[in-house]
Amino acid sequence: MKFAPRSKPVPRAARVHVGCAVLAATAVGLPALRPGAATPWPTTLLLAALYALCELPARCRLLGRALSPGAGSFFPVLLTAALLLPPSAAALAAVPGAVLARVDRPPFALRRAWRAAQLALSVWAAAVVGQLLQCPGALGRGPDVPDFPYVLLPAGATALVFCLVLTALDGSIRATAEQLPPRTAWRGLLGRSLAPHTAHGLAGLMMAVLWRSSYGPVAALFVLLPMYISCWGFAQYHRERAAHQATIRALVQAVDIKDRYTRGHSERVGHASVLIARELGMDEPRLEVVRFAGILHDVGKLGVPTRVLRKDGPLTPEERRVIELHPEYGHEMVRGIGFLGEARTAILHHHERMDGSGYPYGLKGHRIPEYARVVAVADAFDAMTSTRSYSRARPVETALAELERCAGSQFDPRMVDALARALHKHGWQTEVTADETVPPPRSPQPTTAERRPDPDPPAPARRPTTAGKRPEPEPPAPARRPTTAGRGPGPERGREVSGRGGVLHERSEVEHAVRTPPSPAEAPDPANPRVKAQHRRQA
Repeated sequence: MKFAPRSKPVPRAARVHVGCAVLAATAVGLPALRPGAATPWPTTLLLAALYALCELPARCRLLGRALSPGAGSFFPVLLTAALLLPPSAAALAAVPGAVLARVDRPPFALRRAWRAAQLALSVWAAAVVGQLLQCPGALGRGPDVPDFPYVLLPAGATALVFCLVLTALDGSIRATAEQLPPRTAWRGLLGRSLAPHTAHGLAGLMMAVLWRSSYGPVAALFVLLPMYISCWGFAQYHRERAAHQATIRALVQAVDIKDRYTRGHSERVGHASVLIARELGMDEPRLEVVRFAGILHDVGKLGVPTRVLRKDGPLTPEERRVIELHPEYGHEMVRGIGFLGEARTAILHHHERMDGSGYPYGLKGHRIPEYARVVAVADAFDAMTSTRSYSRARPVETALAELERCAGSQFDPRMVDALARALHKHGWQTEVTADETVPPPRSPQPTTAERRPDPDPPAPARRPTTAGKRPEPEPPAPARRPTTAGRGPGPERGREVSGRGGVLHERSEVEHAVRTPPSPAEAPDPANPRVKAQHRRQA
């Protein structure tokens, strides 16, 4: 059941919707309570108690999470009630267990009321279809043999109606509580529910046959044991998967906190890697692994000193060697995480080059793992098309042209072609990934070679002052950032370019090592008080 987030009150439309569902459930259950109604109370009460007993362990704080197989695991009991009981009695059998079931978030009373009404209406509708198809007679009684294969038809129809009504009610509460469009609220619900409810219908049919047989209700209980074990294993798989996702999110968040200039970069590289892999025809399990590889490709930055990652000036050779160790750091960090599989090799080798001049091991050509070749292209593409606080994004077409220029020497041409096809189909969305705003573009300044030598440079310009105030010297402009306007690809502040003519990458890679130091005319005056204060803050 979906309600509004905890911080927001439940909309009035959702409360009205729940109230109407409760009234409808009461209306369909009352006929079983009328005097003279032929309600089989022993079977009704036994099934109601059995369903409530199945839902109780989930409420235990110590054992609930470990033993609970997940929501909907005991629906076979309700489907058994729909096959054996009149519709009104079947609706009543669902109420106690729904009221006693575990509720994780407030409003608790409203959620329990909705859950009870939803299950009562679903079981009632399923029982009506079972009665119309004469399912109780087809099940047989005592020594009578069930009418197979005819009984499969009413049993399947009962399970299908139960699934449809339950899904319709789920979508309706999503539309009212979360204020979603109806199409969005119901999207995907039926597809996810159909297969589990089909299995529940078969288990419910087995329980109903054994219940009506000469062995009695006790034999029917044995159907629940394998059903419980299978549902518990399925729930544990989903919990483990959720834990994997939480682990990856924590690692990525740690990298984003440490290197704020590339925030959001990891997720986009994972998305671009999936686009490439899908174009290459990889199946779903491999797509998930390559997404993990793209998301975690820079996790080794956690082992690089923060002062090196955020350094504004050129790197020393020692600092460059430290930066180039981040793939190995990342591989060591994730080598014990078994579910990553081949993603670990991509983390280690995503800076290798096809010509063998990459790092850390200088692998060449197809000796580089396939996942690493995918992530390398996705990494470079996002670095070129991302707007950062220190550089503006390149257009997608320009980035693709640069990738194609370096295909064969730095990148695998197959991966570059796959990315181009994927972008043609799906497009690409970029966003600012740093906290700071992008500075406005500056007019280009002449380089040192273009300036005329002046042995006696003029004094710095002064700000216009008001009367009675002493004029202050204008603070020196920061070092000019080399740009690529009007010339071919080259070193750019905030990007990496290999000394062997490679494509640009993000700021916190080897790009610091290839920056040229500022010329004397561009360097700030060390005697300026503002520069001294800035140096003290950095120290």
